[in-house]
Amino acid sequence: MRFPDGRPDQIEDYLVRVRTGQWFTWSDPSNKIYANLVVLDGGSKPTESDCTAGLTALQAAWDLENDSYKSQRRAEYPDMPSQLDDIYHNGIDGWKASIKAIKDKYPKS
Repeated sequence: MRFPDGRPDQIEDYLVRVRTGQWFTWSDPSNKIYANLVVLDGGSKPTESDCTAGLTALQAAWDLENDSYKSQRRAEYPDMPSQLDDIYHNGIDGWKASIKAIKDKYPKS
């Protein structure tokens, strides 16, 4: 997983979702590539294409969630107490105006 944002970036991110427990390790822990994958539990080793496709799917899901208009809006919306305070002081129409500015900045795709 890539730091600091948590985007999946290696096949290990996929492998931990395939089976539970410590079912695999690496022959070279500093080089986590398919060729260095070692299965510990006697189960079958996933194919390299399964690992690659699984990682690609995880990355696509992460990108959709974190690069979408929803996540961009979420990052800019004030916290709920601030929004309620805005409604109290400026009314619903004032609150809608401040929220609309964010919605206009990040429109639905």
